[in-house]
Amino acid sequence: MASRSTSLLTLILLLLPSFLELFQVEALEMERIDLKFKAGLKDPSGWLSSWVGGDCCRWEGVDCSSGTEHVIKLDLRNHYQPSETEFPLSCLVGQISDSLLDLKYLNYLDFSSNDFQRNPIPNFFGSFERVVE
Repeated sequence: MASRSTSLLTLILLLLPSFLELFQVEALEMERIDLKFKAGLKDPSGWLSSWVGGDCCRWEGVDCSSGTEHVIKLDLRNHYQPSETEFPLSCLVGQISDSLLDLKYLNYLDFSSNDFQRNPIPNFFGSFERVVE
């Protein structure tokens, strides 16, 4: 009987890391799914065309922490200046979705020099706990 209990305990201890990893991967997938906020944006320059596939850490403008792969940075600023002819065609246009709030580890966010059609900065921007100036 003790041998059976020991075997069961050993099996549980061997499988526990796999179960914990499964839950961590699932949490990361949920975080990545929330990057669907791009659906509310128009991208005439195609800058967000790299935003396909499951590994958002490889997408243009997205940085993840090296240890946990949580999204920590979104750098979506327009790199052209308003005086440059490319500027209007390189702006992200539309509304920013509050799904960004699900990026719990985000500490950097830059949407500067884009055209959000005179929409005010969303109120939820004040809810980011980790984003620093």
